[in-house]
Amino acid sequence: MNPGSDLPAPLAAGSSEAGAGGHPRTGTRALRIFRYRPGAAGPRYEEHDVPVGASTTVLEALRWIQIHRDRTLALRHSYFHASCGTCGLRVNGREALGCVTALRDAGTGTVTVEPMANHPVLADLVVDMTPFTERFHDGQPILRASEVPVGPQVPGAGDRTRFEDCIECGLCLSACPIAATDDSYVGPAALAFAQRLLEEPRGSDREAILAWADDDHAAWRCHAAFECTEACPSNVRPAERIMTLRREIRRGREAV
Repeated sequence: MNPGSDLPAPLAAGSSEAGAGGHPRTGTRALRIFRYRPGAAGPRYEEHDVPVGASTTVLEALRWIQIHRDRTLALRHSYFHASCGTCGLRVNGREALGCVTALRDAGTGTVTVEPMANHPVLADLVVDMTPFTERFHDGQPILRASEVPVGPQVPGAGDRTRFEDCIECGLCLSACPIAATDDSYVGPAALAFAQRLLEEPRGSDREAILAWADDDHAAWRCHAAFECTEACPSNVRPAERIMTLRREIRRGREAV
């Protein structure tokens, strides 16, 4: 969140030949940014013109503003390559990771950047992720030692879906229309995680997971809008996982 020296030299030096992110400059884009501070009268929007190149990302443009225009702009990021999920935002009303979302893909005209929806806003573009993580099922192992010997990959393994790929960015919850109206809904990421535990049962209590998911505010609250799957940057497909979880619950009921 604090300005640093991790940007390319042309940007850090404020070169007129480079756009945000150090890419060769092709023009400027106007960014309309959501601003908020606790205790303020309310949120507001602030516009900045940013020098950009053909590959400038939303995050690079925000960092340019933070360094060259307003050092008080609060935003969150880490690795710049979609592996940590910390730069989740809404860009022109759609969920996205700022680090891999190019401004050229945001259409023409002014680009509106806002914090994720359905998360408490701490300041500007930074949200509190604590309520998001608290939605997950308690008492189940998340980290496990690998049981696969080190060596060559099994042929075809690259075609398999790995639900560990969830980076817990919160974009699925931001996109979810049910979460927007029901704070008690556990949300797509937590339900996808529960389904993942059923498929990888080492140390998991299957009956406890199914009982947790079989609730009016869990698997049955989803309206299958599939907005979460559309927003997911890691191809976890949470909506499909929720549908599978419902089938598992029904099978459990029939077996009783």
